[in-house]
Amino acid sequence: MLLAAGALLLVLLAFSPAYGYHRDELYFRLLPAAWGYTDQPPLTPLLVHGISLLSDTVWAIRIPAALAAATSVVVVAGITAEAGGDRRAQTLAAWGYGFADFTLQLGHVMLTASLDLLVWPLVILLALRAVLRDRPVWWVAAGLVAGASLYNKLLVLVLLAGLAVGLLLVRAPARTWAWATAGAMLTIVIGAPNLVFQATHGFPQLAMGSALSSANGMLVRPFVVPFLTVLLGPTLVPVWIAGLVAIGRRPAWRPLRLITATFVVVMAIVIEMGAQFYYCYGVLAAVFAVGCIPVVEWAGTRGRRRLVIAAVAINTVAGAIVSLPIVPLPVLGLTPIPAWDKVARDQVGWPRYAAEVDVVRAAHSRGTIVLTANYGEAGAIERFAPSLASRVYSGHNGMHALTPPPAGTRTVVAVGRGLSWLQDSFAGCRTVGHLDSGLAVHSEEQGAPVQVCTGRTATMSSIWARTAHLG
Repeated sequence: MLLAAGALLLVLLAFSPAYGYHRDELYFRLLPAAWGYTDQPPLTPLLVHGISLLSDTVWAIRIPAALAAATSVVVVAGITAEAGGDRRAQTLAAWGYGFADFTLQLGHVMLTASLDLLVWPLVILLALRAVLRDRPVWWVAAGLVAGASLYNKLLVLVLLAGLAVGLLLVRAPARTWAWATAGAMLTIVIGAPNLVFQATHGFPQLAMGSALSSANGMLVRPFVVPFLTVLLGPTLVPVWIAGLVAIGRRPAWRPLRLITATFVVVMAIVIEMGAQFYYCYGVLAAVFAVGCIPVVEWAGTRGRRRLVIAAVAINTVAGAIVSLPIVPLPVLGLTPIPAWDKVARDQVGWPRYAAEVDVVRAAHSRGTIVLTANYGEAGAIERFAPSLASRVYSGHNGMHALTPPPAGTRTVVAVGRGLSWLQDSFAGCRTVGHLDSGLAVHSEEQGAPVQVCTGRTATMSSIWARTAHLG
């Protein structure tokens, strides 16, 4: 398992800088240190912002993501071992999970979900140790990890809800419930500052979740279950299905029904939330880890072993091509990869977009500001057009809580889609160009208009208030 973890770390670090910053990384660079933000807790923005002050490079910013992914390989293999899997099953779990599609994708860029790669399997591993070893003190360790995770995402509470239902299903004794409750209380205590921030700011993450659900719900809800086939990869589907079947059929594995119940509950909540497909990835990894045991038992002949190895190898190659920047950037737009992988298309074009805006802004008075439709555009301009760093604003998510534009602003360079309403607040807005990466990669920015709005007819405070939006 250590060999697989080390190999994954080397691969992620080697390919890390091939394309460029992801839009979220550009956003996190901009956010100052705080207890929390409109759209998320403080940990990931704090890491990215802090690293960028020391080394403002794509490679450096992504080190925590690569480390989290590599460490999660050891944890997932540990789940296999905890369930009774031998070295062969642990090896299958490590290599299969480590080079699966979403492990590669989330380990490649520094997103909030990148740290969850480690957190969710680790909480599940600690919970299994509490149950399988009859050492309920491990619930305290699980609570410690979950509490720290609240500073990255509140989503870990969904996992804890699933584990609670699992304890009901396995009919855990009162002693186990007492320790599990202690672990849950520790989670709340450790995460209290972040929870207090949420309470004192009107629970902005609930509003953020609602915005994501409204925007994505119709697309996400019907496809959460089908999407399970691509999270780890199509050729590994039989492995995690074997895990679910074996847990249900083997009397000795009754305690492992904790994982099954957690999986079902998390899936149900993710469907109800309708926010993102991948929220159940950590639990799916645990089911896969258990499934490696019956698969290795089945693969008792040379032919079957070769079939399993081929499944992992094919999945690794396909996952790497889709999730890592292997395809040269000049030809990326000629492939279907950007259509499949939003992370890939959100890493390209930013320097050129910023240069285009810089040219437009330079043609106007020094008091002109840049207003972008989203935080990715704002982050790119701040990073790649230094002359505009203090003149770029956006009302998207946490950026609206930052310093507002000067009240005396008369001219605005508006960048991106969804800003046509500015015509109501200015004497005139004319489109002077469109963003073009020159790579034929279709993205949220490609072809977006660049407008110049002059003759302000409303106050800047009212315009700024109208820019606020979540998503």
